[in-house]
Amino acid sequence: MTLTWYGHSCFRLDFNGETSVVFDPYSPGSIPGVELPDSVSADEVLCSHDHGDHNAADRVRLSGRLPAFDTKVLYGYHDKEKGRARGANKIHVVSFGGFRAAHFGDIGCMPDAGQLEQLKGLDLALIPVGGYYTIDPEEAKELIGLIGPRVTVPMHYRSGDTGLKAIAELSQFTSLFDHVERAGSTLEILPEMRGIYCMELG
Repeated sequence: MTLTWYGHSCFRLDFNGETSVVFDPYSPGSIPGVELPDSVSADEVLCSHDHGDHNAADRVRLSGRLPAFDTKVLYGYHDKEKGRARGANKIHVVSFGGFRAAHFGDIGCMPDAGQLEQLKGLDLALIPVGGYYTIDPEEAKELIGLIGPRVTVPMHYRSGDTGLKAIAELSQFTSLFDHVERAGSTLEILPEMRGIYCMELG
């Protein structure tokens, strides 16, 4: 499985060249320091909620193929007030050939007990860590501990001049762990991999 990061919360997950999905593409000018390339394509686009930095599905070229992966949606909130502040949020769990990945969107509160049970044993978790609009670094670490994903990739954070100004720097999350791996904008998810992998734009 190959994961490509386009900044903020936008990723493309390619399942061994057989099928692909893009999560949360963002609108032009919505994220300081990054722009989504015109060349992004996939079999399907999944958006966690209806905000411009997550719902620009029209920016992704669809292949015309039917997606071959299964999708499960877990419904939750963008805030700690049951959506009264920022609305709803969807966690998308996609499965293909025994590989399970989840994109947590702009989750703003902990999933409930039943959802946590469904999220255990993920091969890949894409989790926001920047706080303010989402769970913060400490809450992200707690969530990782509760569900135990094999590989976690943080998203929705600030790095220097890149990212939304109100949210935390990536270092505020990585400082909570004894060890993190560094990767480029593309990451091949191998069976032996474990831990936190921080991706960087090329």
